[in-house]
Amino acid sequence: MNFASVTSVIILFSAAFFASLFGVTFFTRWSLSRGLLDVPNERSSHTMLTPRGGGLVIVVVCLIGYLVIGFGLGMPIFWGYFIGALLVAGISWLDDLYSLPFWSRLIVHVTAAVVLVRDTGFWSELAIPLISIDIAIGKVFGLVFTVVWVVWLLNAYNFMDGIDGIAALQAIVSCVAWAVLASVLNMPSAFLLSGIVACSSAGFLIHNWQPAKIFMGDVGSAFLGFTLAAMPLLAGTETRLETPILPVLAVLFVWFFVFDTVFTLTRRLLSGKRIWEAHREHIYQKLIIEGKGHSTVSLIYGFASAILSGLVILAIVSAGIFHSLALFSFVLLTLLITYLGIRKKR
Repeated sequence: MNFASVTSVIILFSAAFFASLFGVTFFTRWSLSRGLLDVPNERSSHTMLTPRGGGLVIVVVCLIGYLVIGFGLGMPIFWGYFIGALLVAGISWLDDLYSLPFWSRLIVHVTAAVVLVRDTGFWSELAIPLISIDIAIGKVFGLVFTVVWVVWLLNAYNFMDGIDGIAALQAIVSCVAWAVLASVLNMPSAFLLSGIVACSSAGFLIHNWQPAKIFMGDVGSAFLGFTLAAMPLLAGTETRLETPILPVLAVLFVWFFVFDTVFTLTRRLLSGKRIWEAHREHIYQKLIIEGKGHSTVSLIYGFASAILSGLVILAIVSAGIFHSLALFSFVLLTLLITYLGIRKKR
């Protein structure tokens, strides 16, 4: 790629991986010394006291890396993303420490989303897959829709971070997908940022794989959700690709997290339950309750996401059969996850 030498990219990505890998080691020791531990309860999928908040390392590594690609490699810096990420990570870190009320976190989440959108812009058109039609949604609704998207995904991602490895693995898969797409479509900033996030998440995953030595905490999961929600907005500032398709790609790259959250919250709403209360009714939690290992469930979601994301990218950059394969995998894998959610164990 012409925006940076291969050597620079390798050094940057390697630095993100090893900084996260060794940073989490030191953070784990600090967390143990300070008693920052996750205490299992009736809603937990774990049974042992485990250090939490290790996602703070991911935040620090990624945001420092973002400044490096800006000041060191001459890429544009979107301060709306940087400040928004700091706000989300800050309130989430405080929540890890003190368990803040939901409304206080929501106010900060909305503020972060507005700061991001003010800098990157928002969607005034949305693409409808399969029929190749773009719908104009207007500036007002587009602004509200984009802000809601950011706030919703960062919270949905947090909901899904309930077992060893699942959130970090999804971040790796999604960010690799963005990096590949960005490389093909010449989106240098998106390529570098997504690569940094993927490598940092990989360094963390080594500590977080079953049995986890440390948990990500809200600080990590909310930051990753915010970043993945921001990726189509950041990519839209440097691509000739029709921007209405970018929100669709953003959803597809995290589709099984999105689907599990919507499916579960809908079932709870129809059952008259309070959807904002903590629970163990997500599909991935159901599989754990049935006796499957954390690594097995995380790999189910990771492989499903990798297959769908790969075929979607091929459909974007190629013609012919890949469009049909992407659609087929979307339907088949979604039905499989649905089946796992509704079936009754014998």
